[in-house]
Amino acid sequence: MKIKELAEKLNISPRTIRFYEQKGLISPHKQEHNLYRTFTEKEVWRLQTIISLREAGMTIEDIKKALPQADDDEDTEQLQYYLEMQRSIIFSQWLELKQIIETTDTMIDLLKYQPTLPLDDIFMLAEGSKRLRETRKNWNDKWNFDHQALTHDSNVANNDREYKDYEKALQTTVDWVAPKAGERGLDIGTGTGNLAGKFLNKGIPMAGIDQSKEMLRHCGRKYPQMELKLGNFLAIPYLDGQFDFIVTSFALHHISDEQKVLALSEMRRVLKPHGRICITDLMFENEWQKEQYIAKLERQGRADDIQLILNEYYAMSSSLLSWFDDNGYITKHKQLNELLTVVYAVPIH
Repeated sequence: MKIKELAEKLNISPRTIRFYEQKGLISPHKQEHNLYRTFTEKEVWRLQTIISLREAGMTIEDIKKALPQADDDEDTEQLQYYLEMQRSIIFSQWLELKQIIETTDTMIDLLKYQPTLPLDDIFMLAEGSKRLRETRKNWNDKWNFDHQALTHDSNVANNDREYKDYEKALQTTVDWVAPKAGERGLDIGTGTGNLAGKFLNKGIPMAGIDQSKEMLRHCGRKYPQMELKLGNFLAIPYLDGQFDFIVTSFALHHISDEQKVLALSEMRRVLKPHGRICITDLMFENEWQKEQYIAKLERQGRADDIQLILNEYYAMSSSLLSWFDDNGYITKHKQLNELLTVVYAVPIH
């Protein structure tokens, strides 16, 4: 396909296409005798994905990081990634529209009980909406999980620091959730599917989401029967009320405290009315315990372990339990070691 024809079909200018080429986002084949650009089907899908990312507000530099530069994957696998990327973008935009509708509904409800809306109320609603939108967008993968995917399983098997009691934690999660025949679960931050695999082995259908393309690729090879989607805690790529339970392991500490609140709301959104949640992660009971633990590490001269904690966003189990209590859940929790805790929550009604 030539550049003029492609521009017409995508409703953009040839100049825009050349701009993306100059920025290194696309590399169309150029014929030797006249240097005319020709675009394969895969390149067309890549360009469409770039356009979608730009419309979602992503910078050129961020797009370079998000899209692989090497096209050595199978065509169908690469196409699937482009489609998953676009689906993830569309879902984030849908959630933003949903949030705007909910904010507007709140204002309408306020007007039912008072003749006017004070400007302070309007500003507060607008600020809350903006803050949620920014919270959803302000996550970035500073750990490079795509790079870690190949060695992830060996790392969790041999790492006695961050992944201490790993197998015990996964099995406790399965035992506490106690899935029943006919139920369907979601694993958030599924990685290579180690937790989801334990449910699959019990005959429980599982879906998994992860923001890492490479993690999903390895997971799909291990568990081809598993439904996998590109996504994260802050914009779960499913419609409301889809799952009987949600599990997540060794993943929540990669998002900030403000983002955790949004993540919990997202989990509740995609669960069925009586859906339950099990969070297995690195966390402290409270800030005091965190300070005491870091002080102990300082006395032992374990600077690397301190830096590991400071580079993450370990939750406070007391804060998680308070959120569940405030939102109508009953909970139980168990601390498996100094850093690792399992929190299980079931809605009261």
